[in-house]
Amino acid sequence: MNHENQSMVTEFTLTGFSSFPNLRIPLFVVFSIMYLAILAGNTIIVTTIRRESSLHIPMYFFLAMLSSSEICYTFAIVPNMLVNLLRENAAISFIGCATQLCLFLAFAGTNCLLLTVMGYDRYVSICKPLRYPILMNQRFCTELVVFSATTGFLCSTIVTIFIFTLPFCGPNKIHHFFCDLAPLLELACGRNFIGEIVIFLICFLVVFCSFLLILLSYLLILNTILKIPTTDGKRKAFSTCASHLIVVVVHFGCASIVYLRPQSRYTLNEDTLIAVTYTLVTPLLNPVVYSLRNKDVQVALRKSLGRSTCAQKM
Repeated sequence: MNHENQSMVTEFTLTGFSSFPNLRIPLFVVFSIMYLAILAGNTIIVTTIRRESSLHIPMYFFLAMLSSSEICYTFAIVPNMLVNLLRENAAISFIGCATQLCLFLAFAGTNCLLLTVMGYDRYVSICKPLRYPILMNQRFCTELVVFSATTGFLCSTIVTIFIFTLPFCGPNKIHHFFCDLAPLLELACGRNFIGEIVIFLICFLVVFCSFLLILLSYLLILNTILKIPTTDGKRKAFSTCASHLIVVVVHFGCASIVYLRPQSRYTLNEDTLIAVTYTLVTPLLNPVVYSLRNKDVQVALRKSLGRSTCAQKM
């Protein structure tokens, strides 16, 4: 295959919602509402944590960073998806596709690592409460966030380079509503087996190893909770972890189904449904779960709302 044929594709066409032509407008309305809710919910979480001194502890610092990452994560995909729902030719340039994939994977990886860090924070808080202020000091917490973001972007850059150095010479239709790994690998004219192994290993390390570390944290937490003599004490200890556990199960469940299964099992409609879940539902779940289940956040939200109401009356 000569070089001219290998460099033929200059743009891709996203066909993720082509199976639902009569649902484009309803989907646009529903997804727009969900996206606005994601932006509003996560922004409120970040703002409330910044304004309320009672929430200036590691647990809520990590939550604010996760909410910020979720906003950026959805921004990489959803606006372009909404525009494509309103036009016939859902095209994206070669560079635009690479940029979208890189940003999507970067913030997705960052989210995985931040959830792992939050699991470690809960472990230290419950299993080593006396040493918690020393172990989870502000500098160390900042370093954990920087490490999560740096690792996420580094892994994303490596994966994107491997993907877009493959030759794309033939059909340019991506069977998805954004540029994702599996659909792009299917379009490539050649195979880079070493590159595919590296991509799988990176996805495995970020997704599966992060989940294993969270699982280890909760096994140690469970062991400590079972040693608490009173039922009320056990309930209080577990309640601090419940919101995090719900987000973890949904986030890693979707990520594992998509990125850790054999490539031959991909089907368009199933992948579209799963992708909508981890693109829109999971980022929306974060503020909903933490605002409904966390009393500290509820109290802080009421205080912020009360101050805003008083300011408006004055």
